[in-house]
Amino acid sequence: MTTSVVDNGVNVAALLGAREAFADAPEIARFQWRSSVSWAHGTHSTAPVDTFSGFGDEQRHSRTFAFDVDHPLQFAAEDNGITPVEYVLVALGGCLTAGIAAVAQQRGIQLRWVRADVSAEMDLHGILGADPEVRNGFSGVRVDYHIDADADRAEIEALVAQSQKRSAVYDIMTNPTAVTVTVS
Repeated sequence: MTTSVVDNGVNVAALLGAREAFADAPEIARFQWRSSVSWAHGTHSTAPVDTFSGFGDEQRHSRTFAFDVDHPLQFAAEDNGITPVEYVLVALGGCLTAGIAAVAQQRGIQLRWVRADVSAEMDLHGILGADPEVRNGFSGVRVDYHIDADADRAEIEALVAQSQKRSAVYDIMTNPTAVTVTVS
């Protein structure tokens, strides 16, 4: 571990302050994340994301983020964006990597670079209805980290383990989550 000032770009004091505020007012810790996905054409959809609810009120991102969702040319689609399942992998890698930065900052470990290689196995017989015994989703997901930091291997492994323990997306992917689909 280094004795110099560590700056991984994470405001740990603010995160710890939020945790204390949540203890005093648990209702402000209840968030609702949302998106609205609109069909464009074929398998292409667009999804602007700009608001969420939390801290006891409606919140707005600093700007609207726009996502294109599609399938590749190899699926007879137009390849206007990444596939929905690739967004899941991006979300997992992004959540775990943000956690690594936050935990490293809190533990005084300077990161130089972090890369997560995230991959998933899927048999398309499931989603195509060709084999009812094959699930529609991933049969397995793998996250391989490459981390250069002022820390030994045990400390780096501990960063990854703590990030995994606190990751919302890791939890979503590894534990059943109730999903309700309705038509209005």
